[in-house]
Amino acid sequence: MTFHRRHLAFVGVGALGALAVGFGTEARAQSRPAITAPHERDEAAVARAVETYRKGLLTADRGLLEEISADQLSYGHSGGTIQTKEEFIAAATNRKSTWKYITFSDQTISVVGSNAIVRNIFTGDVESEGKITPIKIGMLMVWQKQKTHWKLLARQAFKI
Repeated sequence: MTFHRRHLAFVGVGALGALAVGFGTEARAQSRPAITAPHERDEAAVARAVETYRKGLLTADRGLLEEISADQLSYGHSGGTIQTKEEFIAAATNRKSTWKYITFSDQTISVVGSNAIVRNIFTGDVESEGKITPIKIGMLMVWQKQKTHWKLLARQAFKI
């Protein structure tokens, strides 16, 4: 097969057209704002829910703790005690002990469908009967997306 100038012209026009389409697509992509992946939005929402949990414990705020707790909550302590939602909230808000501070460190969040796994180190000082006790435990939390809100479904603390 022999090539004529006509063939080269078609190839050249085709190459220029492909280049124009490629540059146009890249330019359009750069002009649009980056879209956050759904799991990234969910991770941020879970992090906010974990922070609400921390604030609810720190302030013994029944409303906050009820808001973020699933009705089916299984709340495990590092000593082996397991509580329901009602038992957890009653104990957290009875004012027999008060948190001086609470921090979560080394936190990881992994969203899997409508569930999220959160691991962190829970550190704080709790005062009970005039005595301050330092706390440092590991914590595993399972959150579940119910409608549009993340709810604490399970929590298990463990000694480190």
